[in-house]
Amino acid sequence: MAPWSAFWEHNRFAEARPALEAVLNSPYARGGVTGVGVVTALAGLAELGAVIARRRRLPPEGGSEA
Repeated sequence: MAPWSAFWEHNRFAEARPALEAVLNSPYARGGVTGVGVVTALAGLAELGAVIARRRRLPPEGGSEA
């Protein structure tokens, strides 16, 4: 559920609570949710890059090491 989508504006949970709807439709709340999403995505990409780099450095399993 992205804060810039139409689904965000027509959220039944928020529409049932007018005070919550006012907060969620605030540009500050939308920016905060977007910011958290961007940070989460960047952290995930960094972790994925670390896993890929680690796998490239490890020797293959079942090798002929004596």
